[in-house]
Amino acid sequence: MKNRSLFNPIHWFSVLLGFVRDIYLFVRRHFESSIRLQLILTFVFCLLAALLVRSLTVPLFANANQYPVIDYTNGVHEIDNRARSILDQIGHEYEEARQAASRSAGSSAVPTAAAPEKKVTTIINDYSQSYPNLKILVLDLDGLVLFKSPSATENRVDLHGIIRNAMDVRINDRRYQNQEYSSFYPIDLNERKAYLVVSGMPSPNIVYMKGGSSPMPNLLAVVVFIFLFFWITKHKMKYIEELARGLREISKGNLNYRVAARSRDELGSLATSINLMTAELQLTLEEERRAEQTKTELITNVSHDLRTPLTLIMGYLRLLKDKNYESEAQADTYLNIAYSKSEKLKSLIDDLFEYTKLSSKGDTLKLDAVYMNELLEQLLEEMVSYAEDNELNLVRAFPPEKLKVNVDADKMIRVFDNLLTNAVKYSRKPGTVKVLLFREADHVLVRISNNGTPLAQEDLDRLFDRFYRVDASRSSETGGSGLGLAIAKSIIDYHGGDIWAESEGDEIRFWVKLKLAG
Repeated sequence: MKNRSLFNPIHWFSVLLGFVRDIYLFVRRHFESSIRLQLILTFVFCLLAALLVRSLTVPLFANANQYPVIDYTNGVHEIDNRARSILDQIGHEYEEARQAASRSAGSSAVPTAAAPEKKVTTIINDYSQSYPNLKILVLDLDGLVLFKSPSATENRVDLHGIIRNAMDVRINDRRYQNQEYSSFYPIDLNERKAYLVVSGMPSPNIVYMKGGSSPMPNLLAVVVFIFLFFWITKHKMKYIEELARGLREISKGNLNYRVAARSRDELGSLATSINLMTAELQLTLEEERRAEQTKTELITNVSHDLRTPLTLIMGYLRLLKDKNYESEAQADTYLNIAYSKSEKLKSLIDDLFEYTKLSSKGDTLKLDAVYMNELLEQLLEEMVSYAEDNELNLVRAFPPEKLKVNVDADKMIRVFDNLLTNAVKYSRKPGTVKVLLFREADHVLVRISNNGTPLAQEDLDRLFDRFYRVDASRSSETGGSGLGLAIAKSIIDYHGGDIWAESEGDEIRFWVKLKLAG
C-alpha cells in the first residue's frame, strides 16, 4: 500500500502543495517580521512598475520630438527612373533597327543609323513634352552633344563635371540641398559609345525627422515610482507618526496612554517596548509615591512612638530632679518607671535601626547550616513559660527528618521569636498556638497559627508593612513598635524566602518558606 502511494500523482501533488505552503508561510513570517525586507521588496516592486510604465509609454511619445525637413530623395529617384526609361527606349529602338537590318541584308550587314536616330529624337522630344523641367542630353565620349531636348541649349558640355556631380550626389547626402541633379548612364548607339545625361531640379518632399528620445517616459516612470512608494509606505508612515504622538503624550505625563502594536516587525516591537517602558515608569512613579507616603508615615509614627516614652521619662526625671516625691520608695518607683520607658525607647530605636539596615541591604548575612527542627525546638522551650502566663498551650508537629537550611541563625531566631510572640500576644485566651514544620519538594515550610480576631484581606496584605497595626488604637505602649513583622519579612526576603499570612474563620496562620540546603 505504501509503495502504491509513491506512484500516486495525487500524493505527490499534495506533497508539492504542502511544500509550497511551507515556503509561503516561511517567507510571509520573515516578511512581516522585518521592516528592512518590506522596504526592499517595496522598492523592487515600485522599480519594476516604473520600468513597465516606461516601456509602455515609449511608443506613445516616439513621434513627440519630430521636426520637418525638405527631402529631395524621391525627386532624385524620379529623375533616375526617367533616365532609365529613356535609356531603355533608346536601346530598344537601336536593337530593333539592328535586327531589321540583319533580316534584310543578312547577318553581315551593317544597320543604317537614320531610322534609330530619328526615333531617339522623337523619344527625347516626347519626354521633354511630358516632363518639361527635365533636360535630356546624349553625349559622345568627348562631351559633344549628339541629341538634346528642345529646352537644352548646350552643344558641348564638360563631361567630367557631369560625372563628378553625379558621383557626389550618390556618395553625399544631399537631402537638404536645393541643387540641380544629373542622372548619368552609358549607352550604345549602333556601335558608337555615348552617354545619356538627364538633368533637372528634383521635386522636394517634406519629411519628419526624429530629434531624439522624449523625456516623458522617464518622467512618468519616476512619477509612478514615487507615487507607488508613497502609497505603499503610507500606512507605515502613519504608524510611525502614531508612535511619535504616543511618545509626546507620554512625555506630557499621561502614563496611562498606550500605543497599539499593529505589526510584528521592528515597529511593533518598538510599540511593545514603549508600552513596557511606560508601564515600568508608571510602576516606578507609583513606588516612589508610595515610598514618599511611607516616609511621611514613618516620620509621623516614629515621632509619635518616640515622643510618648520620652515624655514619660522626662516627666519622671523632672519629678526626681525637683524632689517632688513623698518617700524614697516613691522615688525608686519613679526611677524604675523612667528606666523601663528608656528600655522601651531603646528597643524601638533598635528595631527601627535593624529594619533600616535590612531594607537597604546594608547588613551582611552570616550563613550557617542550621537544622530547622532544632532551632524551633529551642525557641518553643524558651516560649513555654510566656505562653503559660497567657493561658496558652504550645502544640508542635515536626517530621522525623532533619530539615537543614543555610540561614543566619541569629536573624532567623528574630523572625520566629517575633511570630511566636505575636501569636501569643494576640491569641484568644485560653487557647492554643500551633507550630507545624514539614517539607515541600526542595523547600521547608513553617506554619504558626492561633485563634483570634478574624482579619480582612486588606489587613492581611498590609500586616508586614512597617508601623502598621490592625487596631489603630494600639500604640507602642500596648501593641509593640509595629516593626516586628516588617523586620521578619525583610529578613526572609534577605534570605530569598517567602513569608505570608492567611485568615480562615478565627484562625490566623503565618507561613515561612525557605529553600533547603543542598
